[in-house]
Amino acid sequence: MKKEQKDAKKFVNPIDPDKISENPHTLEYGHHSGSALIKPEDQGKLKSRALNAMDHQTDMQLGQIYEQMQLLADQAKRLSERKKISELIYTAEARFEPFINHTYHLYKREDSSFLLSLIGPKQWGKSRKNFDFVASVKLLADHTWDILEKNEGFEFNA
Repeated sequence: MKKEQKDAKKFVNPIDPDKISENPHTLEYGHHSGSALIKPEDQGKLKSRALNAMDHQTDMQLGQIYEQMQLLADQAKRLSERKKISELIYTAEARFEPFINHTYHLYKREDSSFLLSLIGPKQWGKSRKNFDFVASVKLLADHTWDILEKNEGFEFNA
């Protein structure tokens, strides 16, 4: 029995003391045969997937921003056209007082002056004058004009 005690005292643990832990869950490897499989991840695959996901997400967000920019640019163009046509109408000859929410029609004469009329482009009949149709408009409450229909051949730019 003394020999067994001697052998027990001389026992040297074959496991490195740095790898022994009272809390085995902190080890970076499985500490017994029933432990979960610990498999190193391929860092290249992880980075590639992350980059692909990031590219997809940022492209989607950039697309949304581009659509919003297009919408704002279209709104700015329409507003600019409304401003220009309002200026043309207020310099045009009108033999009546325009009322809010009524539809009127703007024409350009041969002498390059403008005429605001109650008569639409399809309502002239046989007495058609030599006017070029510019736009059908409606007077808004802020005294700007909403373009209902316009001659695509007419440029609203100054």
